[in-house]
Amino acid sequence: MIDVIVLGAAAGGGFPQWNSAAPGCVAARTRQGAKARTQASIAVSADGKRWFILNASPDLRQQIIETPALHHQGSLRGTPIQGVVLTCGEIDAITGLLTLREREPFRLMGSDSTLRQLADNPMFGALDPEIVPRIPLPLNEPMSLMNKDGIPSGLLLTAFAVPGKAPLYAEAAGSKPDETLGLSITDGLKTLLFIPGCAHITPEIVERVAAADLVLFDGTLWRDDEMIRAGLSPKSGQRMGHVSVNDAGGPVECFTICEKPRKVLIHINNSNPILFEDSPERKSVERAGWTVAEDGMTFRLDTP
Repeated sequence: MIDVIVLGAAAGGGFPQWNSAAPGCVAARTRQGAKARTQASIAVSADGKRWFILNASPDLRQQIIETPALHHQGSLRGTPIQGVVLTCGEIDAITGLLTLREREPFRLMGSDSTLRQLADNPMFGALDPEIVPRIPLPLNEPMSLMNKDGIPSGLLLTAFAVPGKAPLYAEAAGSKPDETLGLSITDGLKTLLFIPGCAHITPEIVERVAAADLVLFDGTLWRDDEMIRAGLSPKSGQRMGHVSVNDAGGPVECFTICEKPRKVLIHINNSNPILFEDSPERKSVERAGWTVAEDGMTFRLDTP
């Protein structure tokens, strides 16, 4: 069994973004046709008791408070969170780690590049490596997700590189092959894929998606020039390291042949019209078999 909780479904800045009066953000703020969402993160568990967080968003404290499964029971202090797995070093994927600095043991996993970026920033020294061990993720090699007591959780994790880019603060150093990861998590019978950032969909990614049971995939933008057209940013989706939902080569087109998995869009930017519940774009992706992620959404992959 694999339980999945969507802690946050929005891209960086959240929805509504704090400084935005764009139509989507106004709709979310006034609760008229669009639901607010915190920044992208999910929780996974093999037993519904011990949980692993995939990406530590800046909203992690709020997400924990709003998710009873992540509440501590019993002793004065503790947590059911066993570990955090990072797909990248982007600010909206790592900042929540600082929420977890209260001398609470857990395992922190990421690529060599991402762990090096954390090590280079003295602020993350607040997470004492003797209490929060940092575990490099080998690429394309299954590894047991271990609970913090050293007992296997029952889940196997495989990290694999996907096309992406270096975090904005590290772009001057150039991108590394392991800069952006996809994560495959299996209990041996069912498989979850988590790919919240992807600049280009490769044949390998299509193959992985086709074999999975549940896929949470990059839904940042509807079209590549979306933010430019809206006057929100001079950057295209490609410049930000994200393939666009409805463009040629995007997930709607590329994963049409993938009939097995339930397909969910996550990491959705506040400019994306699929956030409007009655928009033509929302109806289009739903007709294509996609679910638009919301905070608090849950999934269970049961084994026979």
